[in-house]
Amino acid sequence: MKENEINRNQREGTAFRAPLRVLVRELTPADAEAIAQWRYEGPWSIYDPRPTDGPLEASDGYFAVVDAGGEGALVGFACVGAEARVPGLSEEPGVVDVGVGMRPDLVGRGLGGGFLGAVMDFVCRRFGASSLRAVVQSWNERSLRLTARLGFRVAGAITCVQEGRAVEYLVLRWNEGSSPPP
Repeated sequence: MKENEINRNQREGTAFRAPLRVLVRELTPADAEAIAQWRYEGPWSIYDPRPTDGPLEASDGYFAVVDAGGEGALVGFACVGAEARVPGLSEEPGVVDVGVGMRPDLVGRGLGGGFLGAVMDFVCRRFGASSLRAVVQSWNERSLRLTARLGFRVAGAITCVQEGRAVEYLVLRWNEGSSPPP
């Protein structure tokens, strides 16, 4: 697996070495337990794990993103396939659906480009993908800026009902040659 670098710095009160090298690996039950405890602040709490969802499973297309140096600390997760799609979004031949989640204490620290770039590189290599698709809630400007910087383009929108309310997502597409993963 190719290591990519993230340029910035904190992990639960302990400074990361800069740059931080990350790699994507198989998700373990211990990783899934840790992720189930994550809680995001403000409007991002919509991404908090729900107990009704059950633990993340490698067999469902989930992977761990970890610090490749030092202790191999869990930095986030990635998912591919059905788990990366929202209700109403169908599988598209030749396209790999991808989703990510970063550990809450790392969000907003400038680590997203390296993190998502590492996931994109992993998915392209592991699955032979030349086209990726992601969905981002339409209000999430931070994630929309990040994905645009990495070459994703808006391909449409979809509204689905989640937990009793309508939620609008932008459907994003990345094609090989749009912008290479960092």
